[in-house]
Amino acid sequence: MTRRVTVLGATGSIGDSTMDLIGRADEGVFQIVALTANTNAQKLADLAIQFNAEFVALADPDHADDLRARLSGTSVEIGIGPEALVEAASLPCDFTMAAIIGAAGLEPTLAAVDQGNHVGLANKECLVCAGDLFMNRVAKAGATLLPVDSEHNAIFQVLEKDAPKGVKRLILTASGGPFREASPGKLQTVTRKDALAHPTWDMGAKISIDSATLMNKGLELIEAAYLFDRSSEGIDVIVHPQSIIHSMVEYVDGSVLSQMGSPDMRTPIAYALGWPDRMAAPVARLDFAKITGLTFFEPDTERFPALRLAREALESGGQGPCVLNAANEIAVEAFLKETIKFMDIPKVVEAVINEFSAASGFSVSPTTLDDVLTLDKAARQAAIGRLKAL
Repeated sequence: MTRRVTVLGATGSIGDSTMDLIGRADEGVFQIVALTANTNAQKLADLAIQFNAEFVALADPDHADDLRARLSGTSVEIGIGPEALVEAASLPCDFTMAAIIGAAGLEPTLAAVDQGNHVGLANKECLVCAGDLFMNRVAKAGATLLPVDSEHNAIFQVLEKDAPKGVKRLILTASGGPFREASPGKLQTVTRKDALAHPTWDMGAKISIDSATLMNKGLELIEAAYLFDRSSEGIDVIVHPQSIIHSMVEYVDGSVLSQMGSPDMRTPIAYALGWPDRMAAPVARLDFAKITGLTFFEPDTERFPALRLAREALESGGQGPCVLNAANEIAVEAFLKETIKFMDIPKVVEAVINEFSAASGFSVSPTTLDDVLTLDKAARQAAIGRLKAL
């Protein structure tokens, strides 16, 4: 049967890989229901025409006229503005790839979850900002959540879900980013270009910066806690520069199961798209005879405090993860605009966390979407204030 698919964030790096796989599939395997983008009207229109999409949504109204002009004469229905992303996610389909980066993806992804179908989750911020709320909605709708982050997808593949008592710990692997061997002095002089040059993965700008600070691994730590119902103590992070082992599960009998593969996001995306079956992906195959070594070492949370901040936010619960994420998004945006230094990113995040913790002790946990959005906005405003004070 044809699988009807919506791709939220179709023009980003995850969207590129998703559309590549769909384009390679046999005719009739997939039908595109809806595609969304933030500002890239040209690419969104090209994809809509290529894949005969039924509906497209563009978040930024400033590019609406361009999109309408490019799709003039086609049967593609067009939606404009953030509310159109939610409309796209609400259209009946079999599978939704949720790949809108940042907290902006929360509301559309919840709309996709509410359909009760399969959702490929590539937006870790949904769980970071609103973990309890999000997982409650998944359970209520009976949706199938398929993690697309390579680390969580790896755990999903090797986790014995029916025997949780047999699991001792989850082990998330991290490449360590481009500065894993950099001295503290070097970290003070990192440029935007330096931070975007990831040694093993091809990712978008925001995720690349998060990888360089290790905040990406911190966000994945929080995501794993909610996805797999584990406490902070039950999840470890280990740096693995080769990015061949994508994560591991250790069992109480001493067994450690891992998922391995080339560092190509099309592998976990293909797993989610094809689930419960597997579909072909045009990725490089591992040649074990040519792998000269697999190395591992502990992350340095003094040089990279973002990982420590994320674990502390997870352990504090309540508002902590949402505040962490909002402050980080503002700080990363400022670094990409070259208005702050690389090591200012964790400084801004920690200052905002301390500000909110002092005011509330993180005691009030967001329970509704409005609560989350209000908290997210307040934390962003606080982060902007901290930027001005640097």
